[in-house]
Amino acid sequence: MRTSGADALPARRPRRVFLVGATGTIGRATARALVGRGHEVVCFVRPRSGPSVALAGDERVRPLEGAEVRFGDVTDPVSLARDGVRSERFDTLVSCLTSRTGAPGDAWAIDHDAHLKVLDAARAAGVSHVVLLSSICVQKPILAFQHAKLAFERALIEAGLAYTIVRPTAYFKSLSGQVDRVMRGRPWLLFGDGALTACKPISDDDLARYLVECVENDDRRNRVLPIGGPGEAITPRQQGEALFALLGRAPRFRHVPVSLLDGVIWSLAALGRVVPSLKDKAEFARIGRYYATESMLVLDPASGRYDGAATPSTGSETLFDHYARLIRGEARAERGGHAVF
Repeated sequence: MRTSGADALPARRPRRVFLVGATGTIGRATARALVGRGHEVVCFVRPRSGPSVALAGDERVRPLEGAEVRFGDVTDPVSLARDGVRSERFDTLVSCLTSRTGAPGDAWAIDHDAHLKVLDAARAAGVSHVVLLSSICVQKPILAFQHAKLAFERALIEAGLAYTIVRPTAYFKSLSGQVDRVMRGRPWLLFGDGALTACKPISDDDLARYLVECVENDDRRNRVLPIGGPGEAITPRQQGEALFALLGRAPRFRHVPVSLLDGVIWSLAALGRVVPSLKDKAEFARIGRYYATESMLVLDPASGRYDGAATPSTGSETLFDHYARLIRGEARAERGGHAVF
């Protein structure tokens, strides 16, 4: 299944957009895409820790050229009102905001609580449409961050504003952690036989363009939209095989049993009863196991199976295009907090 592209969109009008989560890789790409389509963009970002730093000296905001950058705290309603919306009017809220680690405290503080505060501030600013970047993994919620995201999705749907909830599949950055090790002559690590899962990886720029189309296209309002990148779903083994082919080498794999992750999770959970700091490490291990054993594709609720054919595609950039750029030194892997490797 493939979505229609930007050329099929109706005539667009510029929106005034309040963007949160703008300093992450997808947030930066979304800011670029919004500005490139002629929208007026205000990015609300965290101030740097320590002494205040002049805007020109903050490397996080240099990629946000063409957008206005305002500093403040998304977890503080006073800062959102005073430093963010500033009693001004906005048409659309776009959120690329997500917790950094997925640990329970972080997840509920950002993926749920902060989003509720941002939503209240946006409503007071006259926002009539919210575009939320969520995740396809909330279809089968087991982990704290998935429950937090789902809870806010429900709150948004019930808020009375037009909404578009976008649930992307795997990101390039989350599937690039082994490129460097393979380039250094080490084998590609596989859980099980390497075919336990599959996904349709999507690039930051292709996802950003899709999010901007959601801002502009009224047909995408009041919908929950899964989205993947171009091509067929690919397994971890296929990812490794393609990387070795790009390097001109014979494939080398090392198989890791899923039971090893189970043992790590059990041990950390048990130790966490004595050493509280290990509770979060146990959760990180659960996140790793989830991504090692669950596909990032549309889940058929009737059969309980993941369906690559039912997972929509958009864009033109493939994961293997990205691997080629990494090999040539034209890109670098900015790994996400939920990367398995």
